[in-house]
Amino acid sequence: QVQLVESGGGLVQAGGSLRLSCAASGRPFISAVMAWFRQAPGKEREFVAAIAWSGTRTYYADSVKGRFTISGANAKNTVSLQMNILKPEDTAVYYCAADRNLNSIAPVNLNEYEFWGQGTQVTVSS
Repeated sequence: QVQLVESGGGLVQAGGSLRLSCAASGRPFISAVMAWFRQAPGKEREFVAAIAWSGTRTYYADSVKGRFTISGANAKNTVSLQMNILKPEDTAVYYCAADRNLNSIAPVNLNEYEFWGQGTQVTVSS
């Protein structure tokens, strides 16, 4: 069984920064894409950022472009999310996701990911 474990969440003031990390453990697998999603209270889970190892392509939601940066290491199945200039609307539980295949040109949909972490809380105070 594959486990994804997130770390790095917490409480930060608006304008501040946080760095989230995610590492895979358990049954070995080779990921083709890893991503971050988030879910705020009362809202649906939404795409934040993804990285496809082939060509090291990155994808971002419009709401985080220019503020968040996704990076990682394919061989280690690890991914990080550097979040800068945080806003109160970034408050959510952030989830790491991974899949063994790149199923679309832009992997922004929930159903494109097989493996999920338990989530880490990010709270941005105003």
